[in-house]
Amino acid sequence: MKVLVTGTAGFIGYHVAEALLARGDQVVGIDNLNDYYDVGLKRARHERLAQHDGFTPVIADLADRNTVEQVFAMHRPQRVINLAAQAGVRYAAQNPHVYIQSNVVGFLHLLEGCRHHGVEHLVYASTSSVYGANTAMPFSEHQPTEHPLTLYAATKKSNELMAHSYAHLYGLPCTGLRFFTVYGPWGRPDMALFLFTRAILAGEPLKLFNHGRHRRSFTYVDDIVAGIVRALDCPSSGNPDWNGASPDSATSAAPYRIFNIGSRESVELTRYIEVLEQCLGRKATFDLLPLQAGDVPDSHADCTDLAELRGYEPKVTVEQGVPRFVEWYRSYYQC
Repeated sequence: MKVLVTGTAGFIGYHVAEALLARGDQVVGIDNLNDYYDVGLKRARHERLAQHDGFTPVIADLADRNTVEQVFAMHRPQRVINLAAQAGVRYAAQNPHVYIQSNVVGFLHLLEGCRHHGVEHLVYASTSSVYGANTAMPFSEHQPTEHPLTLYAATKKSNELMAHSYAHLYGLPCTGLRFFTVYGPWGRPDMALFLFTRAILAGEPLKLFNHGRHRRSFTYVDDIVAGIVRALDCPSSGNPDWNGASPDSATSAAPYRIFNIGSRESVELTRYIEVLEQCLGRKATFDLLPLQAGDVPDSHADCTDLAELRGYEPKVTVEQGVPRFVEWYRSYYQC
């Protein structure tokens, strides 16, 4: 297939593009290479993808309507995976307009491109953050998600709503995937594992919000990629049993579906750090801080639907995945 993947210089986008190229697909990769974090790391990811003959990079911003239209018209992708977004939950407090431009306006331009160019299936990244104030766990796609606690989560919830409207109005098959705390090689420098590794090696204390009393469905990137590809290969269809009198949040009469994608296990943050300490051969020190505004104490993914309907089966434990990240980190930064 020819697949348009957005965010290919980003963490997950890079890994997804690698997987598609490895199986013989053509990938058109869009990224704006913004400076939210180290642009050198983003360029290094793109350079690795450029080693494949089937990769076509496009340096562009999804908020640029004309450029996005030109990409669709020129390359005619059969399917689209949207992984580009302004990431970072806390960054939104200082830069809200950036989130709306990238995550909402940019997503609209993608929907329009799919609509007007006969795209067979749109798969897009949502987030476990949409569960917001929900406390019933494990989080299920069939729960309502009307109480996001951050602007970032609100923009991703808006993507789900926008996608449903296009599925309903234009018959565009759409699949939204709610990611749960992804980690692994080539990760983002603003995420916990990266920050913790850097701090321990520098002899600096780890900043542990909520005094470290978190649990997360830490999910290794290869498991996420496998789930994304499985979702891509199976376009969503309407649920014949959907009933407007008792609407199901995860499905629709339209070709629309929402799935959780994450680890089956919710791991204590302290255990995550213990494994990291063992890999680095050093003990961490801690700066214990209160829960930050917008953070949730715990997350736990119910991935039953993705497993049963798309064959998703996460395999990599924290004890296996953290060492792989550390190996990559030491190699990349020569430390």
